[in-house]
Amino acid sequence: MSAQPSIATLVAAGGAKIPATTVVRNGQLVNVVSAEIYPADIAIFENTVVAIGDVTPYIGDKTIEIDADGRYLVPGLFDGHQHLECSKLSITSIAKMLVPLGTTNVVSGLDQILVVSGLAGAEAFLRESQQTPLRIFWGAPCKTPYTIPTSTVGHYFGPEDHRIGQLWPECIGVWETVREFVTTGDKDVLAALEIARDNRLPVFGCAPMASGTELSSFLCGGVRLDHESYDATECLEKLRNGMYIVIRESSFAHFLNENIQLVRDHAPLASRRVSFCTDDVVASDTLNRGHLDNMVRMAITAGIDPLTAIQMATINGAEAYRVDHLVGSISPGRYADVLFVEDLNDFRVGMVMSKGEVVADSGSMTITLDPPDRDSLSTPFPMSEATPKDFTIPTKFPDGPVEVLAIEVTEQIFVRKRRDVILQATSGRVAPDIEQDIVMVSVVERYGKTSNRPTAFLRGFGLKSGALATSIAPDDNNIVVIGASGDDMAVAVNYLAVKGGGQIVVNHGKIIEFLHLPIGGIVSDLDPHEMAIEESRLDHAAKALGCTVDWPFNYLFFLPITAIPDYAITDVGLVDVAAMAVFDPVLRKA
Repeated sequence: MSAQPSIATLVAAGGAKIPATTVVRNGQLVNVVSAEIYPADIAIFENTVVAIGDVTPYIGDKTIEIDADGRYLVPGLFDGHQHLECSKLSITSIAKMLVPLGTTNVVSGLDQILVVSGLAGAEAFLRESQQTPLRIFWGAPCKTPYTIPTSTVGHYFGPEDHRIGQLWPECIGVWETVREFVTTGDKDVLAALEIARDNRLPVFGCAPMASGTELSSFLCGGVRLDHESYDATECLEKLRNGMYIVIRESSFAHFLNENIQLVRDHAPLASRRVSFCTDDVVASDTLNRGHLDNMVRMAITAGIDPLTAIQMATINGAEAYRVDHLVGSISPGRYADVLFVEDLNDFRVGMVMSKGEVVADSGSMTITLDPPDRDSLSTPFPMSEATPKDFTIPTKFPDGPVEVLAIEVTEQIFVRKRRDVILQATSGRVAPDIEQDIVMVSVVERYGKTSNRPTAFLRGFGLKSGALATSIAPDDNNIVVIGASGDDMAVAVNYLAVKGGGQIVVNHGKIIEFLHLPIGGIVSDLDPHEMAIEESRLDHAAKALGCTVDWPFNYLFFLPITAIPDYAITDVGLVDVAAMAVFDPVLRKA
């Protein structure tokens, strides 16, 4: 993040001994700390607010004056948990998308680039962010990958990385601390928490459906907050047990309308303990619905007072993550992130100031953002060529009907169920059955460390022919591929490997659509609007092959996440999430 001036300089500027660089006049200050709205001006020195109220003593001959023209002055919005790389956009590109919508602060683990290229990758992304108006507060992941059992990645982020990374100035805590890691005594995670305690850093939790003794055990690990609750009752129990609650509304997981009931109905006096995050977003959804600004509007529509909703999108998150001395309010000593809003009830961001500079207006950037030079793009994956035989399911039963377990996707992208079906084995191999909506799914290890390519069955996609594949696939970013044909699956995987990453649709051996993700095989420097077009093309191509889910590629790339109930697949095999164990998809002879 950009450095503030020296303390001595700020003290002098705050005392009106140095003229302000900029003043904002004639606005209605939304004071999220005092919960008031009143006429007030803002004095800014370089990138920092130095005074609010009557700023006449701060105006010098060279002070730039901005007329707010009666608009509301709102702090820059604060996203408490976002996997930035899951947008498929580089840091520069996602800044172009989020900042015009009012988001100037994001807490991210940069965990996807970490598993690809380690601390060097995260450091490069943080350095890139400093050249943008988007401020990244980095949470060092509790460990990566988060999969149980551990999948294969380019870099395992563990205690030794914590001893380095927790000392970085951008590090504000331990990120994505998965409940099961803590309550089952994962040695690497517990070591990371001990290091954090020594460094006086908070711990950020991920504990869906945690309650009772498991919740208490988890909290005794030093966990401060949680961003993943499935309903308001779960939120209330966590709140009563001392947690800060971060309500999630992603492009795919829609929990705000449910969880905002915590503030509206169950614990309205505790609203300052509740904040917002978006977790995972894509351009096609964000450009349509908005980002945190959309969450503010949704909260207001659900019956929350506009000022309270704005607090949840600003100061509440900053306080929960212990960075309110830097951001979250328009107050002396904080970064000068100011949004100009016409109507609080219909919260639409007009002009955006970040770090004391006007950077966006009316939904578009007013400054030019260029990505840094990329040292190496389009690097082929160091893996052996895939063959159609890789994408078959062997069985000890040579011929005849067999009972298999298929992962069944549901309407909720973060819920997967079990479906037992009868399929036919021939010469020790089990074939999919399109008539039963059963296709194959595989995860191909891309880092060249193993030859892992387990294949299982998937139901609920509606795919009739061809194959889909992606190399952006948290938490390990191996290649996930589904298909009705092993031949097409091999074509898709091999093309991604040669190109160094992306998303692809193949049918009858031909490439129908391809999105190149050359940076680490996970993100691109595409403009957000261009990315939205590419996402639409991919989805239309997938649906032309029969896919019936709304977000085919996002359903696809979440399949390896073992924190999502009830089943997952990683490069080590088909995973029973409850048992935290790998098992054979062929259950028995029928």
